[in-house]
Amino acid sequence: MSDVLLVLNAGSSSIKFALYEAHTEPTAEHLICEGGIGSLGHRPHFKVVNPDGATRHDDYLPEGASHDDAMAVLIGWIESSFPDQRLSAVGHRVVHGGALFDGPVHVTSDVIAQLRSFDRLAPLHQPHNVAAIEALAKLHPKLPQIACFDTAFHHRLPEVATAFALPRKLTEQGVRRYGFHGLSYEYIAGRLPDVAGQAVADGRVVVAHLGAGASMCAMLRCRSIATTMGFTALDGLMMGSRCGELDPGVVLYLLEEKGMAPREIEDLLYRESGLLGVSGISDDMRTLLASDDPRACEAIELFVYRISRELGSLAAALGGLDALVFTGGIGEHAAEIRRRVCAQATWLGVVLDPDANANLSGAGRISAPDSRVSVWAIPTDEDLMIARHVWRLADGGR
Repeated sequence: MSDVLLVLNAGSSSIKFALYEAHTEPTAEHLICEGGIGSLGHRPHFKVVNPDGATRHDDYLPEGASHDDAMAVLIGWIESSFPDQRLSAVGHRVVHGGALFDGPVHVTSDVIAQLRSFDRLAPLHQPHNVAAIEALAKLHPKLPQIACFDTAFHHRLPEVATAFALPRKLTEQGVRRYGFHGLSYEYIAGRLPDVAGQAVADGRVVVAHLGAGASMCAMLRCRSIATTMGFTALDGLMMGSRCGELDPGVVLYLLEEKGMAPREIEDLLYRESGLLGVSGISDDMRTLLASDDPRACEAIELFVYRISRELGSLAAALGGLDALVFTGGIGEHAAEIRRRVCAQATWLGVVLDPDANANLSGAGRISAPDSRVSVWAIPTDEDLMIARHVWRLADGGR
C-alpha cells in the first residue's frame, strides 16, 4: 500500500483539493487528481479531474450540504476510489499565520486556537481555513494535518518594510505589515532559477501575483524584501472584489457620516469593491476584457494603473529592477493586461515582445531581447508548494 498526500484550500463556499503521490518529494508529475466541491450551502457540485484535464468524477451533493458534509464526502470518495493507497497527511492553505508562524506547522489544539485569533485579520479566508481543519479532525482524529501559511514567505521582511507610522505600543501588539500570497511567491522563487536562470533569480525581481486576489512582491536573491499587502489581505492592489489601498479617512467617513456599521464596511471593502465595484458588471477580468461597457474599461484602466504605481514603489525598494514576473490567473492568462502593464513600465527599461506575449504557453520570457528589464510569465502552483511542505514534515520526508 502506497501513501498519498491531500492538499486542501477551503473557502466560504467551496473546498478545493489536490491529491499527490507521497513516495518521494512531490513534483507536478506526482499529481493524481484535483478538483473541488463548490456552491456549498446551495447545490454543491463535486468535480474531480485528472492531470490531463479529463473528468474523473462529476456529481452533485444534496442541496444545502455544509462544509462538514462536503469534507466527509471528499474523504469518503478518496478512500473508495484509491483502496490501495493510504492517506498519510493533509496540508491546508491557511492565509494568516500572524507573527507566530514563520513556516508550516503540525496542527494541534493550541495551534487551532492561535489561528482562530487571526480570524478578523483575514475574514474572507481564515475562518474557513480553520473550519476545514476542525472538520477533518472530527473525521480522522489521528490523521496528521499541517498548516501552511500565506504570510510565512514574508516573515523576515526588513523591519522598516513591516512598520506603520503608529504608536509603538500598537506595533508591539502586532499591528504591522505581514504580506500574503507567500505560497505562490515561494513557488515562483523556487522556479525562477530554472525558467530564467540563476543570474535573474539572484537579481532585483518584482513578482506580480494577479488574480481575484492580487499583490506584488519585491525579491532580492529570491527573498521577500517588500510587498503590497499589509496587515490584512485588503491592502495594496485593486482586486476582484477588494478595494486595495484606501485612505483610512474613507473608513472614518463611512462610519461617522454615512452611519455604516463595521460589518457593512467590511462587506463593502472585501466583497463589493475592486473590479466588481468599479465596473458594476463583474469581478472576472475575462468578462471585463470582453465587454465594451465604458465602466469595464475604467475598471481595467484602474487595475493596470495601480499595478504600475506599485511596480515603481517596489523598484524603489529594490534600488532598481532587473526582472518582472507575472503569475496568478490574470498574470498567467491575460496577455492584454501584461501588455498594458509593460507599456506603462517603459521608463524602467521594459520592452515587450508582442508575439511572445500573445503566444505564450506555460512559462517563458515575453520581453524583447534588448529589454533592459527581462519580463517573464510563470504559472504558479500553490498546491504543489503545500504538498512539498507536507511531505517534508510528515513521515515521508524524514
